[in-house]
This record gives sequence, structure tokens and C-alpha cells, in this order.
Amino acid sequence: MTTPDHETYTIGVDFGTLSGRAVVVRVSDGAELGTAVHEYRHGVLESTLPGGSVRLGDAWALQVPDDYRDVLRTAVPAALRDAGVPPDRVVGIGTDFTACTMVPTLADGTPLDEVAQFADRPHAYVKLWKHHAAQGQADRINALAAERGEAWLPRYGGLISSEWEFAKALQIHEEDPEVYDAMERWVEAADWIVWQLCGRYVRNACTAGYKGILQDGEYPSAEFLTALAPGFAAFVTDKLDQPIGELGSRAGSLTAEAAAWTGLPEGIAVAVGNVDAHVTAPAARAVEPGRMVAIMGTSTCHVMSADVLREVPGMCGVVDGGIVAGSYGYEAGQSGVGDIFGWFTRTGVPADYRDAAAEAGESVHEYLTRLASEQEVGEHGLVALDWHSGNRSVLVDHRLSGLLLGTTLATRPEDVYRALLEATAFGTRVIVETFRASGVPVEEFVVAGGLAKNPLLMQIYADVLRMPLSVIGSDQGPALGSAIHAAVAAGCYADVPVASKAMGRVHRGAYQPDEGRSQAYDALFRIYSDLHDHFGRQVSTMRDLRALRGDVLDRKAVRR
Repeated sequence: MTTPDHETYTIGVDFGTLSGRAVVVRVSDGAELGTAVHEYRHGVLESTLPGGSVRLGDAWALQVPDDYRDVLRTAVPAALRDAGVPPDRVVGIGTDFTACTMVPTLADGTPLDEVAQFADRPHAYVKLWKHHAAQGQADRINALAAERGEAWLPRYGGLISSEWEFAKALQIHEEDPEVYDAMERWVEAADWIVWQLCGRYVRNACTAGYKGILQDGEYPSAEFLTALAPGFAAFVTDKLDQPIGELGSRAGSLTAEAAAWTGLPEGIAVAVGNVDAHVTAPAARAVEPGRMVAIMGTSTCHVMSADVLREVPGMCGVVDGGIVAGSYGYEAGQSGVGDIFGWFTRTGVPADYRDAAAEAGESVHEYLTRLASEQEVGEHGLVALDWHSGNRSVLVDHRLSGLLLGTTLATRPEDVYRALLEATAFGTRVIVETFRASGVPVEEFVVAGGLAKNPLLMQIYADVLRMPLSVIGSDQGPALGSAIHAAVAAGCYADVPVASKAMGRVHRGAYQPDEGRSQAYDALFRIYSDLHDHFGRQVSTMRDLRALRGDVLDRKAVRR
């Protein structure tokens, strides 16, 4: 193990939904010295493939993998220039990705969309985490697993998500067998980008456990896969299985090609891949049991470590070593948070409000936040369900949809905006209470991600949860976390917890709950809970509406 000094640095690269960010970090103390962002050229493909001639169905979300390479080519060198750091002082690079984002490839890692015969085939492209078109396949996986009493199912709260590896792969198998047969590797993007950097394919323990149903060293059996679908029995052995890398370990060394892309020295350490949420826990100094970290952006992922193994209904998973070695890592989440606020500001705000925001020199978000902050709890008379992108936890059903109850002719945009902020806090409270009821104590709530910059939203969360909120001391939590893992992979620290203490940062108790507001929110939360159970568990109204919409969109896509 080397001794960190002020002249030693690592690079953390965070691959998000719309862009990738590179951060240069000093190993000795975690100081962030330079950063750069590169937006994906193709963004998210939700209606058509590039070129516009091939239309996509309902709930599709694809990406182009070369956009990820562009982040290495562009953002990493730019971050180095911004930091003024000599490249030869960089000892390692770490990366993280939104998950579950899947890349179908050939045996050498070539993405299928880069094979000429598959360029116009939707299933040859990256399936982004929020690709929810495999819900039917997920339903069948869940039903069969419950019927057979599969031992791994309770480790995922009793339900497998349509966002995960098996459901998405099964969709390809059933809807485009030619692409499925050509696909020699079904790769998490978190591992694919590491493969691009070091030339070695190593599956990281995090996504393999949470998204790939790897428990106690085993995947679902060939017998299960045979019962699931004819011809699917060899999916694990032929396309998925790969050596597993422990988080913080070295996947390999930077290749000459990747060194040319990034401007970094050939041969430096490349850390095993990771997920944006899980890698943030060390950056927030939250790897000890009882500290739940919420990475709040377009969606929210909740992660925490614990020294007990429990079955939590609707959790995304519990994985031994899923966050740090030696602890059980738990994950839950909300499929839409910032996405919901963004949707409303784009579609629900009239021109006079936009003009007023511009005159005040504020964004629409800032303007609505200011107006909403003047209200008392319950003043708007509204309650909303935060399922505009489905429900990840605890219902695990992406056919559910959003709801706003209580509108009148006096309802204003700031009323709706505040109700949506509150709805996401209520959704988080459902998750926290479910963990506690299952024997996994949540003693501290730590927030990371871009939404931590909204003081009203943070105070609402503190009041709704009746808990002090701590806030990460970095604007780039995932990238900082990846840089921490790179420092461990380079041998600068013995393990991730030790590196976390040296390089992570957090503001403890930044927001405190107010008892009066908390009591008012208790009353609203009871209404939210009634709606949650009614529409999420008791009636099929939302699912029926989603099915009707999907049928129409599928017919229109065929006609075109």
C-alpha cells in the first residue's frame, strides 16, 4: 500500500442519464480540483432510433453506447485541464453508472448497434435503467418464482423489477430472437465502460447482486429459466456469467487505446465498476449501519449498510458486500423524482408564470419553489401519488401512474408543484417505515444529488420523515465516490471505509424537523397511504389505463 500525498490524484467518472461527468480528486483529502461534463449526443431514445425512421413502443428508453466513450474522450481530458493536474500524477480511475443499464455485445465487447445488420433493430441498443417495456416479462418472472418458492425472491422484497437484467433480456429473447442469438454478452454498462478502459470484462458485485439476481454465489437455475421460456435455459451460462470483482478492487490497467482517449498514463489502476447510488455512500461517509443515503436526481435510489440480513418487502435487493465488503447492502428507490418536477415545469406552467420567473431572474423551478415556500402545510388542499414513472419501491410496478387529488378552480401551479415535492417525500417515508418494520433500523438520512440544493424540498423531507437530514459535502457525490474506489484500487488505502473517512465529506444534521409541520404532514401522509394502498394494491385502474395507452401506441407504431 502506498502513502497518499498532496501530489497524488484519481479520476472519478459518473455516467448519468443524460451526461457524463469527470472529477479530478486529491487522494490525501478528497479535494475536488477539476471537473468537466459531456452531454450524450443522442440523449435518451424514447420515440425513435437515431435517424427517426424506426419508432419505439410505449415505455422504451434506449441509448447509444458510443456516447459513453465520448465522455472518456472529452470530459476526462477537460477535467484534467480544469484541475491543472499533471496526468502523470494520476494513479487510478473509477467509474459508476445508472443501473440497471444494459449493453448487448459480441464476445469482444462490440455493442450490437455497431454491427451494421442490427443498426435499425431497437433491441440491439442499450436498454437504459428507465426502460420499462419489459414489465410483462418481470410479471412472469415474479409469478413463476413465487409459485416455485425460489429462495432468491425474498432477497428482492418478493418482486423483480422490469428495470433489471433478466426481464430486459427475456424481452429481447421473445421479441427479437435474431438479436438475442447474436448477443454473446449481456453486459451492465457499469462493466462495459470498465471493459473499454482496461480490456478486461469483470462483473462488479454490486450490479450482479442487485440487478442480476446473484445470491450466495448462484443465479436462477437452468430449470427455472426453462420453465420461464423455451430456449432461455442457457441465458446465464452463455451470455451473463462472468468473474465477479469486489468493489474497490482493481479490474485491470488502463490500455494504450484508453490512455489515448483520456490523456491519462497507460497502466494506471482501473477500479471495478459500480452504481451511482451505491458508490456515493463512501463519498457521504455513510458506510456504517443505520445510515440511509438517498441519491436524489431524476430518480432517487436509497442505499444503506447493515449488519443484519432481513427480508424487506418491495426493496430492490440486499446483497452481501453490495456497498462495502463485510456488510449487507440494502437498496430501495423511487423511479421518478426530479423527472416529475421537470415534467410539471415543462407542461403545467402557464406563460404568465414563465414571464414572471424571467422578470425575477429565476428559473421556473426557483420561482415555483419561492411561491410554494410561502404556504403552510396543507394550505393547497392537495395530495399526489409520485408514480409518474411507475413505482420502484415498495410496490415494484411500473404500470402504475401519477395522481393528483383535490384540485379546484382555485388551484395554482405553485400548489401543484408543492404537492409533487411532498409526494416524493411521502414515497420516501413509505420506504423508511418499511425498512424499520422489517428490522433494518434507519437512524440517519443522508441526501446526495442535485436536488439537495433545494432548501424547501430538503425541509419538507425532514418534516415528513421526522428525522434530521444530513447532506453530502460534495456536488459530485457519485464521481467523488468513484474516485475513492479508484484510490483503493490503486493501493492508496487499505479498503473503502478507510478511504471514505479520509476523502468523503458530509454536513451532519443540516436540516431539522419542525414538530408542528411534522404533525400536519402526518395527517397528509395518512391520506397518501390510503391512496397508495388503494391504487397500488386494491384496484387495477392505473394498470388498465396504461394497457389501453400501450395498445394504441403499439398500433400506431405498426402503421408507421
